[in-house]
Amino acid sequence: MTKERSSLNHCPNNLEAQNLTRVSQFQLVGLSNDPELQPFLFGLFLFMYLLTVFGNLLIILAVSSDSHLHTPMYFFLSILSLDDICFVSTTVPKLIADMQTRNRVISYMCCLTQMSLYIFFLCMDDLLLTVMAYDRYVAICHPLNYPVIMNPCSCCVLVLVSFLFSFLDSLFHRLIALQFTCFKGVEISNYFCDPSQVLNLSCSDTFRNSVVMYFLGGIYGFVPISGIIFSYYKIVSSILRIPSSSGRYKAFSTCGSHLSVVFLFYGTAIGVYFGSAASLCAGKVVAASLMYTVVTPMLNPFIYSLRNRDISRTLKRLHRWTICGIHLNCNLEMLGKLKN
Repeated sequence: MTKERSSLNHCPNNLEAQNLTRVSQFQLVGLSNDPELQPFLFGLFLFMYLLTVFGNLLIILAVSSDSHLHTPMYFFLSILSLDDICFVSTTVPKLIADMQTRNRVISYMCCLTQMSLYIFFLCMDDLLLTVMAYDRYVAICHPLNYPVIMNPCSCCVLVLVSFLFSFLDSLFHRLIALQFTCFKGVEISNYFCDPSQVLNLSCSDTFRNSVVMYFLGGIYGFVPISGIIFSYYKIVSSILRIPSSSGRYKAFSTCGSHLSVVFLFYGTAIGVYFGSAASLCAGKVVAASLMYTVVTPMLNPFIYSLRNRDISRTLKRLHRWTICGIHLNCNLEMLGKLKN
């Protein structure tokens, strides 16, 4: 691997570190070194990426085209779908390109950019799920005040606040990474520039940086999940006070899709990723990362379209309009040919 200095297989002393410039490139481990598997993996992840983008675009199109879906819940859902498209586009296109070119090298600045975007969209996803939980809390626990509390201005402010906090988190991590002066090696045990992997490669005194990064991770992880848990605690308490079983089912069904996405997101990110990362096994880290960077954004549109009648109804209507439009164009072309 090329560097602006000689190979960095060990941490230099302080005097050497002062004269040492940064590495210019990193080497990503990727998914597999078996050349026979590369065409299969290329096709699989290209299909998954296109399916993710297409599915989330359908959600955005359905929400924007149907006036009945112009509500805070579906507004947040469309923003979440847009974030999922950006989130998966941060890592998967590079992975697909690496499989095609058989080149897993990523430049230092591209690595920092990918890491910053990854943190931004991951944090945005986290905060949007919290905002959606708050929206369901207001709708079920304070239904009479819901139009006043969740007015269009308030919804835009909540999205803007989520954006700003995500940007700050990404900025802090980038500033920390820029302080790294040398590295133990250039091989990142993942298919993208995972912030924890980059931190582990640093030869600098990482204790202070580790404390800051884990503190930020705790804040941005603990506060949103606490808000979600509190919101659903209040929601469940309110639902249990509804006298009729049909009323309880109707109230809880509005939360089913969101709750499924929350379990999928946090279940893969916390339960699988951190457990695998603790084992220090590169294969398990990569598999765990795939779960919440590729699989979760791909499944979100299916969860909302299958469990939500309004979304399903709108998608079916869009499908009928598309079929009718195709038939109409075919008929117009035939009429034009007959006239000629």
